[in-house]
Order: sequence, then structure tokens, then C-alpha cells
Amino acid sequence: MLPLQQGLPIDVQQYVPLLTNIIATILTFTIVFVVVYRVGRSVSTRAIDSTLQRRGFDETLISFAVSMTVIVTTVFAIAIAATIAGFGTILTAFATLGGAITLAVGFAAQDLIANFVAGVFIIQDKPFAVGDWIEWDGKDGVVREIQMRVTRLDTFDNELVTVPNSDLANAAVVNNDANDRRRVSVGFGIGYDDDIDRARNTIVEEGARIDGVLEYPEPTAPVVELGDSAVVLSGRIWIDPSESSYGVIRSQFVEAVKERFDVEGIDIPYHNTELSGGIEVTNASPVEEATTGD
Repeated sequence: MLPLQQGLPIDVQQYVPLLTNIIATILTFTIVFVVVYRVGRSVSTRAIDSTLQRRGFDETLISFAVSMTVIVTTVFAIAIAATIAGFGTILTAFATLGGAITLAVGFAAQDLIANFVAGVFIIQDKPFAVGDWIEWDGKDGVVREIQMRVTRLDTFDNELVTVPNSDLANAAVVNNDANDRRRVSVGFGIGYDDDIDRARNTIVEEGARIDGVLEYPEPTAPVVELGDSAVVLSGRIWIDPSESSYGVIRSQFVEAVKERFDVEGIDIPYHNTELSGGIEVTNASPVEEATTGD
């Protein structure tokens, strides 16, 4: 039976030391946590920020690093405050549980972690930037946004594609806008009886007339193949991808050369195959002439 139920008086004084101890422990924990957290956060975040700024890291990575530093500082402050306040046993239990949880989450989130790490390298190494037209694994698109876990791109059909950063980090990525000059190459086939120099001059002249084509390097049209049906000349012009669209310039180039070939009478042959030799028929039975009666 409880003292109250037994009609016995409650001695409040015996609980005072216990309450005092609890209050002191809570105050100690709170004061130590606040002091360690504020001092640690102020010092660590400033140190991380200034160090990464001096090394020229991207602002996104700096912000991410500062955020992670705040989390680590918080955990550290809790550990220090709990130890000083006398929560050592509880802290050990939580540390063991936390380690097990961290291990389990680590195995379950391997792909997520890989994407975060890949995002760090993409942001820092800058193989491409927002607005660049890139190609990878047979796909292409214009970069809309680079995040820590994924990269978002717009296709030329105006579709939004979300790609895990690990896929881009492990693939051979072609950045079509990285350099200040890019060559546009188009193969033009002419007949074997056509004049190569005449066709070459036509291609070069039409390429030079297109707005956006650079004067240097000059347009060229070397013979690159003797095909089954045509002599192939590679029309080559250069553009600045930051000022001119590759697709638009290429389309104008093809159309201009085709129309000029028609005017000049230069043949663009269809694909055809010529068979030579003869046919000999053997073991054929004679054909009897049919007779008809009146």
C-alpha cells in the first residue's frame, strides 16, 4: 500500500535531493549543449566556409558542407553535454543503437550515397553547366538544373529527364557547348561522272554564305569516301555554339547545298547496286509448242 492509502504522512524532504539532482543534471546538460553548440557552430562553419572559398569550391558544395558541419556540431554538442551531465550509460546505449542504424541505412542507401558523391564531383569538376547541350549513353538534352542527387535536363521534344548523378559521372559525357568553336560536318554524295572540284566549290560557297558560320577556320569539302553509288564529300563549316544553333545551321547547310546542286546539275545519286556477269540455264526440259485446232 502507498503511504497516502495507508494514511501515513508523506515526507517531501526525502525527494528534494532527487529533484535537485535531476534539475541540476538537466541544467548542466542544457548549458553545456548551448555553449558547445554555439561556439562549435560559429568556429567550424566559419572555418569550413573560408577554407572552401579560398580553394575556389562551388557555392552549392560550400552550402552543403556548412550544413553537414552544423549537423556534426549538433551531434558533438549532445555527446559532450550528455557526458558532462552524467548520461554516459544512456549515451553508450544510443551510440550502439545509432551505429547499428547507420550501418543498416548505409547498406540500404548505397545508390543514394553514390549519387550524392557523384553530384559533388560534377559540381566541383564542372564537366557541364546549366544550359549546356550534352550527350551520354545515346541520349541527349539541355541541362536545366544540377542538384546533389540528380541532374534535370530538357530534351529537344520538350520532355523533362531526371538522371541520377552516378549515371552521368560513370558515362562518357559529350558537352557540345563547352568550346568556343564547333565543326558542323555533312556528307554530300555526288555521281562518279560529276566534277569533284565543281561540287567542292559549290559546297564551300554555300557554307560560307550561311549566317553564323565562322570565317576561320574556312569551310572545306574533302573527299572522304568512294561509296557503292556515290563519291562522298564531307562539307565542313565552323560555328560558335554559344551564338548559333548547331541543328539550325546544319539544316540550312543541307538545304542550301541541295538547291545549289539542282541548279548546277550535280547529281545526288540514289543508292543502287550493279550486278555483272551472265546467267546460264542447265537441265531445262524443252518447251513443247502448243498447237491449237480450228
